[in-house]
Amino acid sequence: MNCAIRQVTAADVDAVTRLEAKCFPPHEAPGREVFARRIAAFGDSFFVAEQDGEILGMINGCVTDQPRILDAMYQDESLHRPEGAYQTVFGLAVDPDFRRQGIASQLMRYFIQLAKERGKAGLVLTCSLDKIPFYERYGYENEGCFKTDSDGDWYRMVLRF
Repeated sequence: MNCAIRQVTAADVDAVTRLEAKCFPPHEAPGREVFARRIAAFGDSFFVAEQDGEILGMINGCVTDQPRILDAMYQDESLHRPEGAYQTVFGLAVDPDFRRQGIASQLMRYFIQLAKERGKAGLVLTCSLDKIPFYERYGYENEGCFKTDSDGDWYRMVLRF
């Protein structure tokens, strides 16, 4: 499926909040207030995939000077460094009814290309064990498992240009 990818707007806050709630467990899904702050702070690093006016997927993350994500970054938008070296990926989400149609790949390719165009050194994200093969297809390297403040084990993935 080929979707239009565009930068998020403040008017999308309810739609992206609903999408996140459909894709992640409650303890991992930020609420409307967090998304509103993210859109305001780093909307230029927040994109949606839509078809016929419906948001089917999204990708977002702040920019940082270091090749890792700190837990605090998810809640504290002041840690966003627009001129930083690394684009983070806080979330890549696709509506469960539209998965396995290439939307996540389209969003990831778009984000990678944008980071290159912006002169970033690479991208960094964390993911669960089952998601590692997806990210490795785009050149991300698994830098190992670590514990976070949230439940479970997470893996640090870095794509360097």
